[in-house]
Amino acid sequence: METRQAAFRFALALNAICLIFAPHAKAQTSATATRKPVVVELFTAEGCSSCPPADVLLQKLQQAQPVAGAQIIALEEHVDYWNQDGWVDPFSSPEWTERQKAYVSLVKKDAYTPELVVDGSSQFVGNNPHAAVVEIEKAAQAEKTEVTISSGKPEAKNSLRFTVSVGKLVGNKPGDAVEVWLAVTEDGLHSDVSRGENAGHVLHHTATLRSLHKIGVADASGASASFTGDTLVKFDSHWDMKNVHVVAFVQEKKSREILGAALAGI
Repeated sequence: METRQAAFRFALALNAICLIFAPHAKAQTSATATRKPVVVELFTAEGCSSCPPADVLLQKLQQAQPVAGAQIIALEEHVDYWNQDGWVDPFSSPEWTERQKAYVSLVKKDAYTPELVVDGSSQFVGNNPHAAVVEIEKAAQAEKTEVTISSGKPEAKNSLRFTVSVGKLVGNKPGDAVEVWLAVTEDGLHSDVSRGENAGHVLHHTATLRSLHKIGVADASGASASFTGDTLVKFDSHWDMKNVHVVAFVQEKKSREILGAALAGI
């Protein structure tokens, strides 16, 4: 019964995604404005029966880019607090759980899945496509801090150096440190789940977070550039490098708001 109910919820969510995205896809086709980067984080877990529709939603957001004026940069973060319920999510990490806790503490709620966070400033249930489109549209209208990222030549096996530059900070709050982060994601991951709420299902993922490191702090007094630095990124030999991307973003430490971001392939 539980499996049939999960499948029914999944089908309903897929229909909702198609209905919500259709008019926005047409608008995007004719849009001429430059897209602004919007970071969309999904906190999910393979042991959660409500999460597969949210996983699909994130995939559609990344692939279709349906919101006019927005460059959607996806981060799929698998939390670990579902691992005791019969299925250990191979992509989960306590680091991503702690990251989610930092968000929900701002709104005085407990962590839950699935949850979407848009540009670090809006939080809502992660399988709600209408809310996702509305919040992404809102985020795309805000001014953004310019962030650029470029890669150099490989320096060692399975490693590559990246240079990140951050322009003058826009929208930052006085007294709040603006941290510079570098994330590594991988598309195309999947699991054949044999236990837990999603037993018997093959789950597919996009932009799964593989690593996340703070590489510096932006200088709010910078007239034209607030940060320039480079960092060596090490890649696991088991990762499929053609599906790996690197994301640089600047985020306020206290408010958690993301002020700007950039995406690079390998």
